Amino acid sequence: MKQDPYWFFRKWGIDSNETLLERIEQLEERIKLLEDANIEQTNALYECWNSLDARIDILTAEKWIKDDV
Repeated sequence: MKQDPYWFFRKWGIDSNETLLERIEQLEERIKLLEDANIEQTNALYECWNSLDARIDILTAEKWIKDDV
């Protein structure tokens, strides 16, 4: 029984006519998009954290002001 030389391509859904260089370029583009999305999400989380932190500071200051009066 002869082993299929394209088993790897079929396993990962790669067209055997497609060159590996083309596939690598596609994957690099996907990675770039994911990195950009990660940066955007990280920035959004920092904005939320800073907003929450500022609100906690305001509430804490209000409590201290009320206790001093």
